[in-house]
Amino acid sequence: MSQQEQKTKLCILRDIFRAIRECEMNFQDKYDLCLNEGMALCSLSKKGKITSSELAECLGLTNSNTSKVIRSIEEKGLISRIMGKTDKRNMYFKISKAGIQKLEEMNEAEPEIDTVLSFIYDTKKEKTISVL
Repeated sequence: MSQQEQKTKLCILRDIFRAIRECEMNFQDKYDLCLNEGMALCSLSKKGKITSSELAECLGLTNSNTSKVIRSIEEKGLISRIMGKTDKRNMYFKISKAGIQKLEEMNEAEPEIDTVLSFIYDTKKEKTISVL
């Protein structure tokens, strides 16, 4: 791979990171949630009630970072905490009615997210075409 091709790939990668960062900043301004909080709500809506470890796995975050995300969305009233029925030491989390409403509101963000995704996929197409 030539030095020019490597520079181009790095520039494309930089542009992708910038687009994602800008999307996250706009998302946070609009919904008062970071992307991890939004993805947590999405995961909880699909999985039902799950443990913090299961949520960490869904999000690809450490348990420590997941605890911060949980604390934040719990303080906002978007999730609820449920004690295990057989073992009270087990703690489960479930999306609340307010969380469902917030998730529905966030689904309107899809055009913004689609813009970032289309940039990534257009870049891939462009690269594929140039290789052909």
